[in-house]
Amino acid sequence: LSFFYTFFELLGRNRSYILFSLESDGMQEKTAQLRDLRKQVRNFAKELIEEGNEQKSRINQRNTTIFSEGGWWQFLFLLKFWVDDDSPGFEKTDLAIEKSVHTVFELFESTPLDSVIDFGKFLFQEKFA
Repeated sequence: LSFFYTFFELLGRNRSYILFSLESDGMQEKTAQLRDLRKQVRNFAKELIEEGNEQKSRINQRNTTIFSEGGWWQFLFLLKFWVDDDSPGFEKTDLAIEKSVHTVFELFESTPLDSVIDFGKFLFQEKFA
């Protein structure tokens, strides 16, 4: 949350320039501008995923490549949302950040496999306890 809040607050300070850059450059220039940012966002997401994986059993660990790419797509979604946001103080963007980050962490933390294992533990304890 704090990463996205801070990042978009900094973007807001240079909003006119950012919007001009995103709208005026050709596709090749835009791609080149975002390439380095993509690497940074994915590396940051990868670090968070690796930290989360340290607390999980091997079978429940998340694929860092897939989930870090998901972090990039989340960033692009939020960037597009911010570009289109006309609310005072970008309040809607703040809500989008909060809701998207909570959703991603809920997806990261729970899986059907976790539920099956938990249910299996319950049944085992009830049957043999």
